[in-house]
Amino acid sequence: MANADCIVLQGGNMAEAHPVGFQWVSEAKARGARVIHVDPRFTRTGAVADKHVPIRVGTDVALLGGLINYVLTHDKWFHDYVVAYTNAATIISEDFRDTEDLGGLFSGFDLETGQYDHSTWSYADGDSTPDPSSEHGASKAARAAGDTHGSGGPPIGQGHVHRDETLQHPRTVFQILKRHYSRYTPEMVRDLCGISLDDFDYLARSVTDNSGRERTTCFAYATGWTQHTLGAQFIRTASILQLLLGNIGRPGGGIMALRGHASIQGSTDIPTLFNLLPGYLPMPKAGEHDTVEDYLTKVHSKQEKGFWAHADAYTVSLLKAWWGDAATAETGWAYDYLPRLSGPHGTYQTAMGMLADEVEGYFVLGQNPAVGSANGRMQRLGMSHLKWLVVRDLNMIESATWWKDGPEIASGELRTEDIDTEVFFLPAATHVEKAGSFTQTQRLVQWRHQAVEPPGECQSELDFFYELGRRIRARLADSTDPRDRPLLDLTWDYPTDDLGRPDPESVLAEISGRHISGPDAGKPLSSYTEMKADGSTIGGCWIYTGVYADGHNQAANREPNGGPNPVAPQWGWAWPANRRLIYNRASADPEGRPWSERKKYVWWDDEQSRWVGDDVPDFPETLAPSARPEPGIGGPEGLSGDDPFIMQSDGKGWLYAPTGLVDGPLPTHYEAQESPVTNLLYPQQQNPARLVYPREDNLGAPSGDEFGSDVYPFVFTTYRLTEHHTAGGMSRWLPYLSELQPELFCEVSPALAAERGLEHEGWATIISPRAAIETRVLVTDRMRPLPVGGHTVHQIGLPYHWGVGNDAIVTGDAVNDLIGVALDPNVQIQESKVGSCDIVPGRRPRGAALEQLVESYRERARVTVRTGSKHVTDPEREGVAEPGDRRTDGAGRTDGKE
Repeated sequence: MANADCIVLQGGNMAEAHPVGFQWVSEAKARGARVIHVDPRFTRTGAVADKHVPIRVGTDVALLGGLINYVLTHDKWFHDYVVAYTNAATIISEDFRDTEDLGGLFSGFDLETGQYDHSTWSYADGDSTPDPSSEHGASKAARAAGDTHGSGGPPIGQGHVHRDETLQHPRTVFQILKRHYSRYTPEMVRDLCGISLDDFDYLARSVTDNSGRERTTCFAYATGWTQHTLGAQFIRTASILQLLLGNIGRPGGGIMALRGHASIQGSTDIPTLFNLLPGYLPMPKAGEHDTVEDYLTKVHSKQEKGFWAHADAYTVSLLKAWWGDAATAETGWAYDYLPRLSGPHGTYQTAMGMLADEVEGYFVLGQNPAVGSANGRMQRLGMSHLKWLVVRDLNMIESATWWKDGPEIASGELRTEDIDTEVFFLPAATHVEKAGSFTQTQRLVQWRHQAVEPPGECQSELDFFYELGRRIRARLADSTDPRDRPLLDLTWDYPTDDLGRPDPESVLAEISGRHISGPDAGKPLSSYTEMKADGSTIGGCWIYTGVYADGHNQAANREPNGGPNPVAPQWGWAWPANRRLIYNRASADPEGRPWSERKKYVWWDDEQSRWVGDDVPDFPETLAPSARPEPGIGGPEGLSGDDPFIMQSDGKGWLYAPTGLVDGPLPTHYEAQESPVTNLLYPQQQNPARLVYPREDNLGAPSGDEFGSDVYPFVFTTYRLTEHHTAGGMSRWLPYLSELQPELFCEVSPALAAERGLEHEGWATIISPRAAIETRVLVTDRMRPLPVGGHTVHQIGLPYHWGVGNDAIVTGDAVNDLIGVALDPNVQIQESKVGSCDIVPGRRPRGAALEQLVESYRERARVTVRTGSKHVTDPEREGVAEPGDRRTDGAGRTDGKE
């Protein structure tokens, strides 16, 4: 980011929520970069930016789509980069129909399942085979995964891809892109987003003037982009824009995902996610990946280009790391020990499973779902159905005490004596009381050394799970039940200290990998390219291979300033291969020359016949720019010398996603699950593939022009403060932080305060279809009313750090109680950044009167379980018939066939 000429901060408040990383924005600004903050609120980030652009929350696709249209119509796209490095020239199947043709739907939508068959989105090639995971409609198993391809795209087939590098063919990605975004004009952006024509022009000129051969623009986002029913597509829209401008794989370019915790990146690399294995390998699906052969042939093909063709080596090395001698060719590498996905198993499905008495026990680790998850009431009631609950945390958080002092106890909905859940609270060590690694925003793995011993019985996660595993294995030692073999066969032989605690570096070494047979047996792996599919190597996460190269903890590297090299390679270790900028082959032109001397980064050296530069080249190091493989060759050998996107199955950056996203190949503006505004672009109001859960405990507000939408006329959005941390477990127990921000508050504009009779520093009650909470009132010009579609939209800002309980120094109502459960279909994240509400002066009622207030609003709006649950807003206009009729698949065919 420090090398950027323009930085657009959108979907986050970097100066406050990510202050350490913001130093690089400040450095870029000191060098002359322009910084623009696009956000519903004027914050500390906006205060230090060159310009703050207010936006209606949830409309980022419309704004970014408007920028794409501006780039295309004003001929601001980087022609040489786009033609060579993206799929702009690729021709799409003639069966594809766009949202412009189908009133807001893409071809292949199935009304009964609410999902797409994306076979019509494929590249036009009679020789290629579609993604083997695609099915007509979509099964429960298909919905379980969403995006399971991590850092690279899914397979797209094995045949030759047809391209028209003149970009004139009407079915090229480039022409489809132009048509798709042609109505995203500055005027449409104004009417949808509330952004003035002048502000849009300033933003458009800033990003285009600072892109091209000599200059680069960077985008950065946080949960303001992710926590939406369209969140994955927000980021996709930015990636399309950045590819068109030539800002991917180049210094000062890219899209920076700002992580809210020190190791959120690490927790997705070596995942806490139900649908992924380490290194973004997909979790097997029941009925589709029943054998290891099924898995290895369907997940990634040997015929596809790039390094995902070696997924068999990554998978076998992982299975060997976990199950050692039990993982042999004869046992299918112990593949059958892995669980199979039968459907989605995220945190919200788990909470609903608790309420259905399908879950007996629950571990809460590093989370506070009673406060920090959407629909907090559902979370707390779900936990009341458990037999046992284990909470590991630094403090006695609300997820450990809801049974005695939670909101439902206060209202009388629950009584402590009636709750059978047995709760175990186990104290956890803080980050300074344990050794281990952080993997932060830019994929940098950094080792932290233990500063002090944890007090009392506090334990690190490593110590806790190692000991738990040791005890379970001891209890099962004599078992002959086959279901116990996966636990008994686990490699659990980490060296321990005098107190029986495992050595953290030994875990890092296992993750990095080593040779276990052959002439190099015992030698640590230095790169994932050394992994083998024959069982001769182990590695717990292929993208981390090399972090323990040469038997040295590379994550602990601390050379001052990272060494003399400008990319600081001797500070920590970045996956993969200590590469600081991925896809950096794109920093040179197709002939291997730097696009400009000013942005020189990695280039081809004719004398050495290899790629050289400031960074580790993200490309086969001896593959010449002029190299062209024979057709049909897969793997890295199948890459051309101008295929910089080595983890994509065609080597190109995807302006159009033929597969891999479950809600469309191109981002499209839809309104949020709850919005008082009608979609001005299409009759389709919301993302048709979003995941909705029509339940009495998850009621939603009417949207758009539906009856009752005026009962919840305002929009609320949630955010974090510098002084508190997420659900408050690390901050509301600290007096010096609690004193800085002692009470929950809402930010409202002076106009809204006048309209609703709200007094500065007084009390307000905010009501959604799920709950009502009380907050202090902060009347501020930082919240600006926006003119949208002919009327004024008022937005309310709510920090979400408080919770109800008796243990913290400061407590308050949980903002997430207001939020319903509606999820992005790709990544299963909740829409917690936007919802509909009303606000009135005064404190909320207590006891049973609180639920009566919420119910009175639902009655006025005629809210039922069906409200907001329709996938298709207007089936007749959008080419999809009601269930039971002869359906069209959205491409004019009946029953999905010609």
